[in-house]
Amino acid sequence: MNKNVNRNLNKLFSLEGKTIVMTGAAGAIGSVLSKGMASVGGKMVLCDVNRSGLDPLAEEIRQEGGEAIVFPLNLLHTEEIQPCVDSIVQECGKIDVLVNMAGINKRHPILDNDPELFDQIMGVNLKGAYFLSQAVAKNMKENHNGSIINVASYNSVMMLGGNSIYGASKSGVAAMTRSQAIEWAQYGIRSNALSPGHISTQLTAPLWDNPVLAKYLLDRIAMARPGKPEDLLGMAILLASDASAYMSGMLYHVDGGCLAGGQPWEIG
Repeated sequence: MNKNVNRNLNKLFSLEGKTIVMTGAAGAIGSVLSKGMASVGGKMVLCDVNRSGLDPLAEEIRQEGGEAIVFPLNLLHTEEIQPCVDSIVQECGKIDVLVNMAGINKRHPILDNDPELFDQIMGVNLKGAYFLSQAVAKNMKENHNGSIINVASYNSVMMLGGNSIYGASKSGVAAMTRSQAIEWAQYGIRSNALSPGHISTQLTAPLWDNPVLAKYLLDRIAMARPGKPEDLLGMAILLASDASAYMSGMLYHVDGGCLAGGQPWEIG
């Protein structure tokens, strides 16, 4: 085995020395990404409205030899954002990576939606991410370095019924990513979007447990299986690391070949 392999991999993909802010850290995907990024050296700053889920996650990361601190944050309360970022910078000295993972969804037909639900979903998925990015970018600008990873969705470019508000919010996240990339490149800040396909979590279990809906989804996934939170980790590490130093303003789909066209018809 080439003795330089580990050295070269570390040079490309190591997150050592990087302070990484993860919103939605207590969720199914956020917790997996937090543990995975900590395992390759990232100092994880775990943010979520769910404080009870953050402390056990931080302890698990520490027991595995990683670094993690907890900062509860409700993105619907935008007045909390700047004080939270200030506290993180005061404790950590800098922020190298922001992962805007926090997101919510409630599926209803357009005719049944109301302004309260619209404001709730948009408030977390788009408005909260927008103003948290703004606050974090001020610190990144001072250091002339940073990577923002916005979490978009399959629904940023394609749609499922009942996801009108969620889809609009995630389409906004894609547009926000491009705006951040072109405005903040001059400050050494990159912005990209990680776009999951159909991922199996506790929240999406009702879809996968329904045989009609599950078949509908699987027929549209070339790999013929739902994604797992772990399937997103490689792209997250790439976008957080120096290996993606010339990547910005893009939407990176991790969807098992769903957008490519799904499973083929029988041939021959």
